[in-house]
Amino acid sequence: MLTSLALIFLVGLGLAAIVQQCKLPRIVGMLLTGILLGPYVLNLLDDSILGISADLRKMALIIILIKAGLSLDIRSMKQVGRPALLMSFLPALCEMSAVVLFAPIFLGISCGEAAIMGAVLSAVSPAVVVPRMVQLIEDKYGTAKSIPQMLLAGSSMDDVFVIVLFTTFVSMEQGGRANLMEFANIPISILLGIVVGAVTGYALSWFFETQYAHQHYVRNSMKVVIILGVAFLLAALEDWLKGVVSISGLLAVMSMAVVLASRSTIWVVSRLREKYGKLWLAAEVLLFVLVGATVDIRYTLSAGLSAVALILVALVFRSAGVWLCMAGTNLNWKERLYCTIAYLPKATIQAAIGSVPLSLGLPCGKLVLSVAVVAILLTAPLGAMGMDKTYQHLLEKE
Repeated sequence: MLTSLALIFLVGLGLAAIVQQCKLPRIVGMLLTGILLGPYVLNLLDDSILGISADLRKMALIIILIKAGLSLDIRSMKQVGRPALLMSFLPALCEMSAVVLFAPIFLGISCGEAAIMGAVLSAVSPAVVVPRMVQLIEDKYGTAKSIPQMLLAGSSMDDVFVIVLFTTFVSMEQGGRANLMEFANIPISILLGIVVGAVTGYALSWFFETQYAHQHYVRNSMKVVIILGVAFLLAALEDWLKGVVSISGLLAVMSMAVVLASRSTIWVVSRLREKYGKLWLAAEVLLFVLVGATVDIRYTLSAGLSAVALILVALVFRSAGVWLCMAGTNLNWKERLYCTIAYLPKATIQAAIGSVPLSLGLPCGKLVLSVAVVAILLTAPLGAMGMDKTYQHLLEKE
């Protein structure tokens, strides 16, 4: 495992630096590292690290979500309530509808199989979007109209909506029925995640204040460890309560960080953000290299131009959904265009659930995974590059 970790960090950082010199996002180099080192090309990664790949990716996501929560301002979040809520489901719904309409024509599959494929494809990648929105908040781009905050909130809730629909469609394709309670679980999961996270954040801030009042000052480095441990518990809570009540663990993590930031001094929050920024340097490499390692390049080549055409058509529908979410807001056309670009990338959710239909033995399993792989390779660099190259031109600096 140590050799694998060494390769992930050294080769990942090396390729990321080379790609950056070519004026491309670092994420492209990390994804390429994963593809090259993964089991489908050079096979240099140990089975033990591939076995815990999903958990390591989730840990990396938790780190950036904490940093995102510490960067969010509750007052600015109130200004973007309606658009953020719409962004959490409307673009995904538009993209899903496009796949259901066009996948049977392009790929010759049934509507049920197209629904599964649409659910896999329609999730935006928080791993690509969140770190860039955090950077925009720190650099004060678009913050006057709370654009990064809106995209942060929307992309975090989007995955909850998509995963619930994916589970329902897979159950139907296996011969089951659509359960109305599954759809009711979407708002329940979001609300419970926010409430549990907020209560936890309040409790943590009270604990830190109490320790300080009793002259037992908790160092910021120790706070980082405590917050991280609590965040892991919140993420695990989602699995513990599965089958009992639906709760979004990742939303709970971000909600906890938001409340903690609102109850702490500016100096403490800036120090915590800085420390989590340093943690993210390592976590980012781990996340994207392991996402790349899930990509089977053979499936990519077998998917062909039909898969690329389907993804591009679906992205047009998704973009229309984003513009609908912006209706009635004070955003100009440049800012709306940036929001559209920010909602293009796919990576983590596709890597996580793309292989599920195949593992369940569904006839469409191999094709769904193939199209998911193409979507990652096409949209992750496209969205990342789009955000990195356009934010200074499309957003106003506060």
